[in-house]
Amino acid sequence: MKGILTKTAEKQYLKLPKQIQSLFDKQIDFLLKDFRHPSLNSKKYDEKINLWQARVDCFYRFYFIIQGNIYIIVSINKHPK
Repeated sequence: MKGILTKTAEKQYLKLPKQIQSLFDKQIDFLLKDFRHPSLNSKKYDEKINLWQARVDCFYRFYFIIQGNIYIIVSINKHPK
């Protein structure tokens, strides 16, 4: 599998604290190996557009679309709690 970030996700990534960037990088490695990895806690977020949500940590989530063998990261946001 291959992962790419949209321009929006890229901008969001660059604004994240360095520690969160590092955690995100680790989670992306897990995603590329197995999107069902337990630490990702990945789940379908929007059935209509095939949007998935996965965990960076307890405060941040990232959202992605699966197209063939590519994960398209569309956004990285603070988790609204």
